[in-house]
Amino acid sequence: MMLEPSIDSLQKQIKSKYTLVTLSARRARELKQGAAPMIDHPTSHQQVGVALEEIRDGKLNYIEADEIQERTETT
Repeated sequence: MMLEPSIDSLQKQIKSKYTLVTLSARRARELKQGAAPMIDHPTSHQQVGVALEEIRDGKLNYIEADEIQERTETT
């Protein structure tokens, strides 16, 4: 079984596989708890697949810890 979208294509947006897995798992948990998908008509029937589709479509992203630190220091 092939995962769609592929991990290789998603790594163009999120370089770290660890970050990609963590982000998609957290989002899948939110979806499982009843959150609405951020994309119209997801092709996947599983929450992890929907989360990966959201990442692919640019609807789901993250902020690096260094960036958060910089933001808090300037305010």
